[in-house]
Amino acid sequence: MSDFHPRPGQQIESYDLAQPLDTDYYAVFADLSPDDRAAWDRARTFSTEIQPEIADWWDRGEYNLAFARRMGELDLFTDGIQHEGLTSLSPLAAGLVNMEISRGDGSMGTILAVQGGLALRTLALFGSDEQKARYLVPIARGEVLGSFALTEPDHGSDSVSLETRARREADGSWVLDGAKKWIGNGASGGVTFVWARVDSPGADDDGAVRCFLVPQETPGYDGRPILGKASLRAIHQALITLTDVRLPASAVLPGATSFKDASVVLYSTRSGVAWSALGHATACYEAALQYSQQRVQFGKPLAKFQMVQERLAQMLEELTAMQLYCRHMADLETAGSLRPTQASLAKYHNTRAARRIATVARDLLGGNGILLEYGVMQHMADIEAIHTYEGTESVQALLIGRDITGMSAFA
Repeated sequence: MSDFHPRPGQQIESYDLAQPLDTDYYAVFADLSPDDRAAWDRARTFSTEIQPEIADWWDRGEYNLAFARRMGELDLFTDGIQHEGLTSLSPLAAGLVNMEISRGDGSMGTILAVQGGLALRTLALFGSDEQKARYLVPIARGEVLGSFALTEPDHGSDSVSLETRARREADGSWVLDGAKKWIGNGASGGVTFVWARVDSPGADDDGAVRCFLVPQETPGYDGRPILGKASLRAIHQALITLTDVRLPASAVLPGATSFKDASVVLYSTRSGVAWSALGHATACYEAALQYSQQRVQFGKPLAKFQMVQERLAQMLEELTAMQLYCRHMADLETAGSLRPTQASLAKYHNTRAARRIATVARDLLGGNGILLEYGVMQHMADIEAIHTYEGTESVQALLIGRDITGMSAFA
């Protein structure tokens, strides 16, 4: 924690809010194993490295692919995936990595979620031996960038209704047609795991949802970054158009045979969103705390005002609850007993709480709260994206409601 003590009336022209405080009021993470701590430290190394530049990349709306590859070099993409050839991270270590990267920047947290949580997990769970031999380690190392294409322009929350079609040819090859939207890394020059509905009348799998490994240089694949975003600006998310994309029979992932398989991936990454929200909220709280200790108004630091202390206590209350959610969720996953709706509840709680913390922090910083150099406004904008993706607040509520009542309100 900063030991800065301003003199009465002293005005501060610059602030150092980048130093993490490792806030842990309830000692939620005090008993980490050496391996879990080492993973967190690697993530801290990355977050520290990008700090001098990341706000500028965010401000320009540009994606530095070198950042993604650096995360691969630091072996941060495996996201708790257990597979030969990949570094084994416990659920707690994977969560801490997600938290730390998101504390540094939300766009980088999204790269982590897309590259590791979605693309790498899809390949590890459902890919053929040949597909994994070629791509598993390169994706894990960030040498090949991967994306997960499920969401479509007209199908977000109701992604089960996807319209992208895969037609099987007589020789066993495939032809894909359709469109996907909001696809992180979808225009990065790597590979995309495209989920499509089989359109082969008379075939046993007609109407089934399958997944296809599509190199982005394949003719007919057109991925273009979505412009005009006010959130997650330092990663490109693509609008993908698939026009007569011809693929060999070997492009289909043999283990993915229904929409339930896509749901398995989404359930696994939903807990990651809860951790990401915790990272954002931690950054906002710590910025507000340090700012209040350094900013002098009316002859004394803001931290000496009763109203400011009450707001800091409110933020800490919510932050600690978020930490407890994440820690217990990781413990349940380690024990093999985490249910999808439990991950939904953590996501539901933490993104909502992160929004509240960011709002209070931005207000506490006054006019400076809207400047990127203080970080809070950037996190506040990025929280809006994670609040939506991997299932909106309303969808999470309906999943939880169905679980506790035994009745579905989806239709």
